[in-house]
Amino acid sequence: MGYKSGFVALIGRTNVGKSTLLNVILQEKVAITSPKPQTTRNIIRGILTTEKYQIIFVDTPGIHKPKSKLSEFMIEVAERTLREVDLILYMIEPDTEVGPGDRYIIEHLKEVNTPVVLVINKIDLVPEERIAETIKIFKSQYEFKEVVPISATQNKNIDLLKEKIVSFLPEGPRYYLDDYITDQPEKLMVAEIIREKMLHFLEEEVPHGVYVEVEAITEREDKDIIDIEAYIYCEKESHKGIIIGKNGQMLKKIGQTARQDLEEFYGKQVFLDLWVKTRKGWRDNTTLLKKLGYAIDKSS
Repeated sequence: MGYKSGFVALIGRTNVGKSTLLNVILQEKVAITSPKPQTTRNIIRGILTTEKYQIIFVDTPGIHKPKSKLSEFMIEVAERTLREVDLILYMIEPDTEVGPGDRYIIEHLKEVNTPVVLVINKIDLVPEERIAETIKIFKSQYEFKEVVPISATQNKNIDLLKEKIVSFLPEGPRYYLDDYITDQPEKLMVAEIIREKMLHFLEEEVPHGVYVEVEAITEREDKDIIDIEAYIYCEKESHKGIIIGKNGQMLKKIGQTARQDLEEFYGKQVFLDLWVKTRKGWRDNTTLLKKLGYAIDKSS
């Protein structure tokens, strides 16, 4: 058997644990996580390389009803990904019915020829009877190639899932060098770490109306220190006040926790300078979304 490699999409409703699973499989943090929905905006590629195979995971934005140009982009990314990969991992929770969100996804799965593995996450939270019922209900809606129940947070059945994935991959080259775990640009990874902290600390609406631009990442010549300057843009002036907080306490909390992750990421001391600005209607500004990378080349 020759070397195997291929691309694997992670799809599912928002907040089913796709980014958590990706981080667990890679044993590195390449995708931000949050209990709030619609956390992932960009395509996040995570790369798992062994002596026998290389899996390139594509963590797509959760499929949901669009409310802005940004969310339209997110859905377009997810739908296009289905047609371009070797395997689809469709993640769900142990539900006893197929809700409208999952029906919407399944209808899209029926339009592609890519093999689909049903991954039932969070099995540590429910009895086995419910898992069996979930399998029965979802298999009645679609002919999955495999069904793998897992718990991403408990690392349960993750090795089994990897074995199933590899069984579907074609023989192929190493697309990335052995030490690559992602192909995300450095500035995007830094911006996402900062945005993750806002998702954790801020109320539901506010963090979804923000984006982060990293202005500069500079390593000091005389010291083992990295200086990062970043701007947080929000849609409303009232949100700016919430992000900064009373006496700047919220912005300080966001900065401190982001800095801790960044120091772990770089393996050295980090000085993080955060600024907050208002940019109204940015989620519907097509020109800005293209600049931020939220645009698809429809010609390809």
